[in-house]
Amino acid sequence: MTRKIDTVIENGTEIFVPLNKLKKSPRNARRTPHGEAAIEALAGSIAVKGMLQNLVVEPETKDGVPTGCYFVTVGEGRRLAQLLRAKRKQIKKTEPIRCVLDTANDPHEISLDENVTRSDMHPADQFEAFRRLNEEKGWGAEEIAARFGVTPHVVRQRLRLGAISPRLMQAYREGGLTLDQLMAFALSEDHARQEQVYDNLSWNKEPQVIRRMMTETHVSARDRRAVFVGAEAYAEAGGTILRDLFAEDSGGYFEDAALLDRLAMEKLAGIGAEVQASEGWKWAQSFIDYPHAHGLARHYPEKVALPAEDQERLDALQAQFDALTEQYDNAEELPDDVDEQFGQLEAEIERLAERQHAYAADVIARGGVFVVLNHDGTARIERGFVRPEDDRPSEPEEVAGIRDDGADCATLPEAGDSTEEDETDGKPLSDVLVRDLTAHRTLGLRLAMSEQPDVALVAVIHALAARTFYHGSDEGTCLDIRPTSSPLGGHADGIEDTAAAKTLAERHAAWAVQMPQDVADLWDFVAVLDHDSRMALFAHCAALTVFAVRQPWDRKPRTLAMADKLVRAVSLDMAAQWTPTVRSYLGRITKVQINEAVREAVSDEAATRIKDMKKQPMAEAAEQLLAGTGWLPALLRTPDSVSPTPNGGVGYAHAAE
Repeated sequence: MTRKIDTVIENGTEIFVPLNKLKKSPRNARRTPHGEAAIEALAGSIAVKGMLQNLVVEPETKDGVPTGCYFVTVGEGRRLAQLLRAKRKQIKKTEPIRCVLDTANDPHEISLDENVTRSDMHPADQFEAFRRLNEEKGWGAEEIAARFGVTPHVVRQRLRLGAISPRLMQAYREGGLTLDQLMAFALSEDHARQEQVYDNLSWNKEPQVIRRMMTETHVSARDRRAVFVGAEAYAEAGGTILRDLFAEDSGGYFEDAALLDRLAMEKLAGIGAEVQASEGWKWAQSFIDYPHAHGLARHYPEKVALPAEDQERLDALQAQFDALTEQYDNAEELPDDVDEQFGQLEAEIERLAERQHAYAADVIARGGVFVVLNHDGTARIERGFVRPEDDRPSEPEEVAGIRDDGADCATLPEAGDSTEEDETDGKPLSDVLVRDLTAHRTLGLRLAMSEQPDVALVAVIHALAARTFYHGSDEGTCLDIRPTSSPLGGHADGIEDTAAAKTLAERHAAWAVQMPQDVADLWDFVAVLDHDSRMALFAHCAALTVFAVRQPWDRKPRTLAMADKLVRAVSLDMAAQWTPTVRSYLGRITKVQINEAVREAVSDEAATRIKDMKKQPMAEAAEQLLAGTGWLPALLRTPDSVSPTPNGGVGYAHAAE
């Protein structure tokens, strides 16, 4: 039995239809679904302002008879927004929705016309309109977001864009700037700065270039000074942080570099004062960068005897550790409780062992500490430096080969010996004769040492160690061998914080604490070392003299060629010490070079995937792709270490080890 329509509704009549009686029209021209964000925005807008535009509907019929439901010809997005509100219990499912009935026009044509002929508002107009709401009505981001169904973050972005320089906004309207470029300028609200950067742009107008120019006088939150001081302390001191609302800024940009430097120095000075007070040093100085050219002598801790009680404790712990090691020597896996016991023993042994080395009291009384800022934003404390005026004077009997009465030491006879002059009138030998005789003696020494390699090795090691670990007018060696160790901190940012640098510094300190306090005792120290230890000391001192940094003004091809030979001789594996990261390499080369590195180390497919990315995301993606591959730029590769890989690319022997 079919239902009759009692009332005929004329075309164009405004009617109210329950929400649950509205359906999507099968003849809607829009086939691509509405995005979730768009529906959220519509729902938020309708909740505040209501339905500003009626839906256009046509009756649903079955066998020519109306079913009581209606197809939405125009306004499907608004229907979905109302359904979302009903789902959230904001309205009922039967909420009456104002609609306009259209039975005269083709629904498909109406739907198409709705989506084709309308003209969207220019984004610039949207940005400025949002700004006016903020300025004229005093609405904040949260309120505007609620009224327009967007997130507060989106509102903040539009407010920032709405505050752009009118000159740049006009350029955007006219197509002279893209939205990405405009967002880069919006990093700061300073119109003068925006226009200055705009006027100074070259052919390269990439957003990343604009961002870099906009922040070149600021300090990134990733900078070691910013990490060390902290955003909270900087803000409390009156500093402001610039945030990029359109890109990942890792904490933003500190606008006042001078304030940040002052806060960093004050904090470093505070740490220095605390160390000075607690340890008793004569002075403490603070620096952002390590003062390589300080010219001060450095002393290291000496080995000291532990109190009897601590020594007994250390011996007992070591015996317990050795017993456990022997007991579980062949175990494939340690039980959890045993593994924990090993850890506790190691920690306690290390704590007591550290107390076996201490600075001499007179060194602390005369010396000081440097407090510097590491590249990871932590403070580094370097102890044991003595200024020239505080250096202990030499013994009065002999200073640089001259007695305290001015007589040349070469004229002094050994105990029990005598000379004809001494027995007659005590007149010393003339300077010319002394020079003559000692020249002959030097020649004899050269000849004799050239025939005794073992003694020569001891003498060379002694000379290297004397000039590496001791500083003064008399370094206690008669070999004219002068090792020079050039600091590398000024050539590569952050190099002092690398694992390799820390290992070398620890090795140097380990040798330093073994050295006798007086250079006069150094020969005996070197002479009694076993062969392996002696060669290890020799290698360490010689290694500190290596300098193979390639600089633009250097023209030393033979020196660099020798460095390549040394690289091969020691089988240098830079992949174990250096990895290509955004900071160390990838952020400092071109996109083409990044892509080629990925192609070479990973695959053509991986290189193709990242080819169209912007520079920063591309570098970050490449860092992930290159991790663990052992890939190195040509300058860091060991010659002859390259080998083909199964996929036809380039592999490295060290990468497979």
